[in-house]
Amino acid sequence: MDEPAPQDEDPRGHRDDPDAPWPVRHGSELVLRLYENSLAVAFGLCFALSIWLHAVTGAGAYSEDQQVHGGEAVTTWQYVRTSQFWFESFQNWQCEFLAVAAIIGGSIYLRQRSSSQSKPVHAPNAKTGD
Repeated sequence: MDEPAPQDEDPRGHRDDPDAPWPVRHGSELVLRLYENSLAVAFGLCFALSIWLHAVTGAGAYSEDQQVHGGEAVTTWQYVRTSQFWFESFQNWQCEFLAVAAIIGGSIYLRQRSSSQSKPVHAPNAKTGD
């Protein structure tokens, strides 16, 4: 626990390692920076894509509902500025946060045999930090 984790080691020290991935061995500083933060970049893109898809599809449904009630259709940008868009977004985020909390809570207190992400099934609670 007091030793540095292998995930924290600077990949720049492994440029000569033949088993290192291409971005580590041959990538420019920008390519390596993107590669070492690729998980955050991927999650950020997924988040942005989900917001964009919600805005585009929600604008269509919102416009249809407005037209049924005698109103006018809205553009995606106009829909993003409505309270309806933000109400729906926060409802979705609330569900996502609940799911993540359940996963984190479960991973702290529960065990899974043969999983490298789980503590040993036979380990006592006092030894695993529960």
